[in-house]
Amino acid sequence: MAARLVIEGGVPLRGAVSASSAKNAALPALAATLLTAEPVVLENLPALADVTTISRLIEQLGAEFAVERDGATRVRVARVKSHEAPYELVSTMRASVLVLGPLLARTGVARVALPGGCAIGLRPIDLHLKGLRRLGADIGIENGYVEARASRLKGCRISLDLVTVTGTENLMMAAALAEGTTVIENAAREPEVVDLARLLQAMGATIEGAGTERIEIVGAAELGGCRHRIIPDRIETGTLLVAGAITGGDVTVTNAVPRHLGALLAKLEEAGAVLDVGENRIRCRGPERPRPTDVITSPFPGFPTDMQAQLMTLLGLAEGLSRITETIFENRFMHAAELNRMGARIEIDGAMALVRGVPHYQGAPVMATDLRASASLVLAGLAARGRTEVSRVYHLDRGYERLEAKLQSLGARVGRLA
Repeated sequence: MAARLVIEGGVPLRGAVSASSAKNAALPALAATLLTAEPVVLENLPALADVTTISRLIEQLGAEFAVERDGATRVRVARVKSHEAPYELVSTMRASVLVLGPLLARTGVARVALPGGCAIGLRPIDLHLKGLRRLGADIGIENGYVEARASRLKGCRISLDLVTVTGTENLMMAAALAEGTTVIENAAREPEVVDLARLLQAMGATIEGAGTERIEIVGAAELGGCRHRIIPDRIETGTLLVAGAITGGDVTVTNAVPRHLGALLAKLEEAGAVLDVGENRIRCRGPERPRPTDVITSPFPGFPTDMQAQLMTLLGLAEGLSRITETIFENRFMHAAELNRMGARIEIDGAMALVRGVPHYQGAPVMATDLRASASLVLAGLAARGRTEVSRVYHLDRGYERLEAKLQSLGARVGRLA
């Protein structure tokens, strides 16, 4: 039987806990090591299943890994040994497609399996491929693989039809070795995109506008090595803050970047949480009972879709009706049925969830369907009366580093069963 988390709920969480570094910044950073033959040293790389997956992938492509004395990870791709990202790795994690841009830019050839990942929506890579074609790549799809070729990519203007984080990142990495200047319009503004830009700049790329809708990249003939520290994980930070709020506790998250969490912090305050925000820490004191509020997910700096399930769990205990509208992924309400098994009253109407608050959750066996859904069920278990058993927690391990240990340090009664 797969690993499960068992939670005895009803304990207000108290204390301080440090957020790990961001999964969604670590993955493109590892992919970017393909752009150079020189060593790239990544500080604070999180120990996550997704990080292991992309590390195995770039190792197959030629990367060599070493651990520095201070614990940082040294990655060097002195020579690209393979041009193929195989299905058995890419199918388990959609972000594996991030190797497409740098592999093509450095070697002129890339064969990457069409991606997989969580079952929360289609999340096609059409925009990645359109952008690479604009850069001069010849791209086809054959037998489930993207096959791309280019003697050398050439800078151009790319206007993205939709905001896409991984699409923006893939095109940034490809443009960093293209000939001339590339402008990406309607670019993603997420902190993880900015972090990748900082890494590429440290490698010798010229990039302006990261964090805005217009990013300009002047391609280099080659890039060098560097040392880079990955930013804290804003989604883990938010999840831990909700853990404090939903249990009526008092939790301080350190190693946090509050400006990355503006929309979430506003909704927590609307829901009745009391926040104390410092330069790199956030304290959250939970209300006796949350207040209802409405939420619409949107790209950064809007409310993050990756926090939608967690906030829904909090609002499921509010005194009144909340409306949550999901605008990013069409299948991201699958956790609602499992929350209803615990006593929640959630109705799904297309892209909207109507959340009628209940006084308490009741512990029950539940099943995670994706990464953030698994976190929402853990949060519900922390607040519930009785025992909750969350199965399929391999989803959780994809994006949260030692979550149960961190919760235990705050007083939670949670354990893992093999």
